[in-house]
Amino acid sequence: MDLSTTYLGLRLPHPLMSGASPLADDLDTVRRLEDAGAAAIVMDSLFEEEVLNEQFREVQDVEAPEHTFPEALSYHPHRDEYWAIGPDYYPERVRKIKEAVSIPVIASLNGISTRAWVEYSAKCQQAGADALELNAYFLTTDSEVSGEEVENRIVEVVRTVRAAVTIPFAVKLSPFFSSIPHLVKRLGQAGADGVVLFNQFYQPDIDIDRLEVVSRLRLSEPSELLLRLRWLAILSGRVGVSLAVTGGVHSTADVVKAVMAGAHGVQMVSALLRHGPQHLNKLRQDLTSWMVEHEYQSMGQMRGSMSLLKCPDPAAFERTDYVRILKGGAKYV
Repeated sequence: MDLSTTYLGLRLPHPLMSGASPLADDLDTVRRLEDAGAAAIVMDSLFEEEVLNEQFREVQDVEAPEHTFPEALSYHPHRDEYWAIGPDYYPERVRKIKEAVSIPVIASLNGISTRAWVEYSAKCQQAGADALELNAYFLTTDSEVSGEEVENRIVEVVRTVRAAVTIPFAVKLSPFFSSIPHLVKRLGQAGADGVVLFNQFYQPDIDIDRLEVVSRLRLSEPSELLLRLRWLAILSGRVGVSLAVTGGVHSTADVVKAVMAGAHGVQMVSALLRHGPQHLNKLRQDLTSWMVEHEYQSMGQMRGSMSLLKCPDPAAFERTDYVRILKGGAKYV
């Protein structure tokens, strides 16, 4: 039974990997993920806001003595006291994780400006990262900024990062683009090796009693996979980049669906937070059993078999399914 896959040019024993999350914060957990059979590890993201905060603190370190008495300097935090959580420590974490495990390590960067992405992409490569994941989380609130401008900004980031690094990288997208296939095609032409569908949006809520905007962390549910399946199926075989899914993958059936829709890589976070790293090993064993039972010989045989190009009813991924459901042609769940 051949479970192997190729994602971002990396030959992996199977498609199951841990997605960007705090799971990679602790080296013991990282080792447990490898022991459980993770094909690769995506690190938690370095946010551009962390870079900006670090730069601000460095300015404070220099300017603070100008307005204080010498004896008051002991109250100002030394560089070492916050260095471990600053952006310059991120490449060092990449290096430490690479030393701790033998599986591929994918660094994750989340930003809005080209400069920060380019700088830390290069630093992560130098630290030994096998690949990068660029989380393109752009929330546009300015009515003067068009959708085309947003897409152009992402494409320009990809182009400049490609010029700065030689390792492969994927772009992690949101589902809120008017033409995802066109954007993915442009990203591939600009130098991206893959895309990840989709990043998780944590929506703010409103406390109506305290009149406050509140944030809540909510783990994904299997129902969230459906949106990802649709776009995986639409993109599979039509764009020349690797496809990965993240969000909503919890069971063996979820993994099978993702691969059938066209995924080369399957990232998991919420299920691992709920059940622990050992859940990866169970899924891999169950996946093997399922493939034997259904007479599949390899991931390649399964991949994309239910994509828009290959499935028996391609209209189900398009507008026809929308009409069918609203006209009563589908069962309630």
